[in-house]
Amino acid sequence: MSSQRKFFVIGNWKMNVDKARIDNIVKFMSAASLDPNTEAVVGCPSCYLSYARQRLPDEIAVAAQNSYKVAHGNFSGEISPAMILDSGCEWVILGHPERRTIFKESDQLIAEKVAHAQQTGIKIIACLCETSEDREEGRTDDVLFGQMKSLAASISDWSRVVIAFEALWASNTGVLATAAQVQEALAKLRHWLRANVSDKVANSTRILYAGSVSSSNCRELAQLEDLDGFLVGSAALRPDIVDIINARRPDVSSLIAHFDRPDGRRA
Repeated sequence: MSSQRKFFVIGNWKMNVDKARIDNIVKFMSAASLDPNTEAVVGCPSCYLSYARQRLPDEIAVAAQNSYKVAHGNFSGEISPAMILDSGCEWVILGHPERRTIFKESDQLIAEKVAHAQQTGIKIIACLCETSEDREEGRTDDVLFGQMKSLAASISDWSRVVIAFEALWASNTGVLATAAQVQEALAKLRHWLRANVSDKVANSTRILYAGSVSSSNCRELAQLEDLDGFLVGSAALRPDIVDIINARRPDVSSLIAHFDRPDGRRA
C-alpha cells in the first residue's frame, strides 16, 4: 500500500457477456459513486470493445483481454494492439493465467506480445500465475521469478505496465488465500523488481492480486503493504465490483468513529 501508486482495479468479463449484459453492468457502474482515487478498468471481449467504450463513463477505461505479437498479417482470430487502440481502448491484458494454462502460451510468446505492445504505446496488464501444483511442489518462487524475468526483458517503459499475480489454487476452488499469503507473494515480486530492474521501478510499479477477490475480502486485502489493486473475475459481472473499486474508500462507520470525541459528542 503506497500513496505514490494509484489503486487499480480491473474487472475482467472474460467470455461471459453479450450486449444486454454489458448494458446491465454499465447501468450499475454508471450509477455508483466510484472512488476517484482508484483507476478502474474493465476487460472486454474483442468483439465488444467499441460497444463497451461507447457506453461506459469516460473515467472507466476498457482493456482487451489479449493481443498478438505483430501489427497485422494472416493470423486469423487474432487482434493487434493497434486494433485495440483504434477501437478507443487503451489497455490490454497479456499472459492471463487462462492463456498460460488453457491455451498453453509460453513465457516466450507472452514476452513477444508484451514487447510488441510496448512499441505501440498501449498500456499493459501483464499477468503471472501460481498453480496448485507449483505450490504443492515448492516451486512457486522459481515459476514466478521465471515469468518475471521473461516479462522484464521485454519491457522498456514500466510506467505503462501493471503486474497482476493470480494464485490459481485460490481461484474458484473454495480455498481462499490468506492476507499473509498474498502479501508474501507480492513482496517477493517487488523485491525481485528491486534486485533485477531498479529501485524506481520497484517503488512505482503497481502489483495487483487475483484469486476470488470479492466484496467480503477486498477491504482487508486492500490494506496490504505491497498490494496496489485487484484483477477481478466473476465479481466483475455483479455490483460487487463497485465495492472492490471502493475498497480503500473509508466506510461511513469509520468516518463517524474518526470524528467522534471521547465524550461521545461529534467533533
